[in-house]
Amino acid sequence: MHKLLILSNSSKEYTRLITEADLPELGEITSLPAEDCEMVFGEPNLIRDALPHLPHLKWAQSTWAGVESLLDPALRRDYVLTNARGVFGRLMSEFVFGYLLAHERRIFQKLEAQKNKIWDDADTGRLQGKTIGLLGVGSIGAELASTAKVFGMNVSGYTRISETSKHVDRYFHPAESRHRPPAHQQTAELQQFASGLDYLVSVLPKTSDTRKIINADLLSVLPSHALFINVGRGQAVDESALVEALTRGKIAGAVLDVFEQEPLPKEHPFWTTPNLLMTFHTSAPSYPREISQVFVENYLLYLERKPLKYQVDFEKEY
Repeated sequence: MHKLLILSNSSKEYTRLITEADLPELGEITSLPAEDCEMVFGEPNLIRDALPHLPHLKWAQSTWAGVESLLDPALRRDYVLTNARGVFGRLMSEFVFGYLLAHERRIFQKLEAQKNKIWDDADTGRLQGKTIGLLGVGSIGAELASTAKVFGMNVSGYTRISETSKHVDRYFHPAESRHRPPAHQQTAELQQFASGLDYLVSVLPKTSDTRKIINADLLSVLPSHALFINVGRGQAVDESALVEALTRGKIAGAVLDVFEQEPLPKEHPFWTTPNLLMTFHTSAPSYPREISQVFVENYLLYLERKPLKYQVDFEKEY
């Protein structure tokens, strides 16, 4: 029988859901780290803290998509790490396209007109025919691309290698080399990707290659009417460059769900930056019922000694 350690702020709910699944060969479910636990299911930061007490760990299943806290080389251990994928795409689509529609349909401006008793009958825009650029086309990016096609949009995607989404009209990649491409080559590819976009959406993971990839050079290529949305990781953005772009009207606006430092410090300029909306890392919450299904599927594969889904590559950092 296998002993499962659950480390989560929602551990009681996860325990109930996994118990209801009546999984074969699953014995004790505990919330206390123990030497005989070979599998753990939970939040990466809590798993990180428990690692020294899990000498026989074989598999860790994260309840989040982001597992950065477990990627520190100093923590490297011989276990399989899997994250939560395939459950956040629709939530992210609801979030992103909610703000795209609000922008095109001028929902906030219409509300302001209503408050001021101004009859604002100016025409609004539409998503059809507009171009959305996706920085990152993994499972979430692919879902966004699919939703974009429902609205008749053109889709460009910037990825490291893969071209798996049939809904992306045009792919862009970093210049190939054995090591990280030179900065000027990567910038050239990014600028070609960003040129002419109506919307730029980042769903990039946190890696050494994505740090401040959205910088002054990239923002300067975007048209002045472009809207930037970040639902990936905050460290991908050069925050001072974004403040300048918004303050000087170089782009139309930004919607930020993630930040380099969370919670955002009170003195941070984002609080007063014009045309900036912040949503405080709420775009795609982890719902226990959906996340527990990821664990259940992988657990059954684990019993059959088959490759687990959504394995994290420690070298690629995602």
